[in-house]
Amino acid sequence: MKNQPTRRQFLGASAALVSGAVMGSHKLFGVPALIRSLGDKPNSLIDGVQIGAITYSFRDMPDQSAEATLQYVLDSGISAVELMGGPAESFAGAPKNTVDMKTIFPLMRKRREKQELTEDEKKQLADADAQTKAYREEVAKWRLSAPMAKFEQVRKMFNQAGVKIYGFKPDAFGIQNSDAEIDYGMRAAKLVGANQVTLEHPSNDAHTLKLGKMAEKHGIKVAYHGHEQQTPKFWDTALSQSPANAINFDLGHYVAAGNPDPLVFIKQKHDRIASMHIKDRQTADHGKGNLPWGQGDTPLLQVLKLMREQKYTFPATVELEYQIPAGSNAVAEVKKCVAFCRNALS
Repeated sequence: MKNQPTRRQFLGASAALVSGAVMGSHKLFGVPALIRSLGDKPNSLIDGVQIGAITYSFRDMPDQSAEATLQYVLDSGISAVELMGGPAESFAGAPKNTVDMKTIFPLMRKRREKQELTEDEKKQLADADAQTKAYREEVAKWRLSAPMAKFEQVRKMFNQAGVKIYGFKPDAFGIQNSDAEIDYGMRAAKLVGANQVTLEHPSNDAHTLKLGKMAEKHGIKVAYHGHEQQTPKFWDTALSQSPANAINFDLGHYVAAGNPDPLVFIKQKHDRIASMHIKDRQTADHGKGNLPWGQGDTPLLQVLKLMREQKYTFPATVELEYQIPAGSNAVAEVKKCVAFCRNALS
């Protein structure tokens, strides 16, 4: 058994084949046999409820390549994902981001939640903002001639391993992005197999109108994410502008914001919810903490059971944001979240 390749080695080999084996008809040669050798494929469709994960959950893992990200997903037992732009765009040859996002993500969250920042943290953010601006300009140029076939290769690599990509979240849909970048992002999303692109709600009606109309032409949804600014009416204008505009609901942030019963909102808006992020946050009265699942105030059990009972088809997306315990890592914690969902639906 010593000479048996590891699962990671198999994935590396399959990725190499994917990179070189797409020919005129875009058929893959050799990859299916390799993938079958990996053993059972993951299945996180639990009693009719699709449990997924946003790959942002693995932001603390050392390797952020598409191949490594797929391995994290497989090791977590996940069969459907909302894919961040980084892994797919790096696979396609995008310029490398020099910002240490592992360090900056927590500071960005503190700034977004209006927590007090130290002078050193403010300086780190200012430096990162400047580097990010320069990086975005470089990436914007690259996107105009990006090799789009690479995104199809990403889809095939994930699909062969048993993972569907239902959402795609590149940094290409903001107010600062050109129409050409937005068009690129939607085309890339279709190629990776996604039925929706996701982004933070821009709080700009003209922009949501534009995105909705562009999405209609591409036959894809634009699902807007919110944090503690979410309210029952938060998405109403965008939803009225286009049938392609949709909701990327965040259950935990909605609870922390002090909104009324989220089950009522889900029942009312289920037909416009394209995907939902799940996490366990406390209410404002309890400190708004982001806690290991089962320790907060978010009605995860009730929502998952509602999805099963009503046969809602939008995915419930694990977003790991609580503090990872010492000695653990993101993969182990996402596995715990999936187990929580499995137990809730058993």
